[in-house]
Amino acid sequence: MSVPGRRGIVLALGNDILGDDGAGIAAGRQLQGRVPDGVDVVEAGFGGFHLLDHLEGYPRALVLDAVATGAHPPGTVLEFSRADFAPLASSPHYVGLPEILAVAETLQLDFPADLRILGLEVERIDTFGTSFSPAVAAALPAFVARAVSIVKEW
Repeated sequence: MSVPGRRGIVLALGNDILGDDGAGIAAGRQLQGRVPDGVDVVEAGFGGFHLLDHLEGYPRALVLDAVATGAHPPGTVLEFSRADFAPLASSPHYVGLPEILAVAETLQLDFPADLRILGLEVERIDTFGTSFSPAVAAALPAFVARAVSIVKEW
């Protein structure tokens, strides 16, 4: 059962010392103070089973993350729903959002029924540094604005 007063959670993922991969974290930081009451903004850093603890008990969730599909130009803001994420081949080294969703369903956890993923197509996710590529830096305000728009609908 969702906790009364909780409207939703924004979960910011990424690694802020890997260049563009920190876009989700940067967006989450920019959202602080710009979301309605009852919406929590949490930095999770990276995937793993600890995401279960962050998401449990919320009716809605918005996940912010860098994505590298290669199908869109860097700086493109992409939206995905829960249905868009099928579990991937399992890996002993990484547990991502698709696997977390499958575990939550199997364990019948109180997980957000409305879960959306807002991704920012990035140029590079494996370069050490704290600066973004020009395309990602230019797109970050639109990424944040879309996140604000989504949570204000809650």
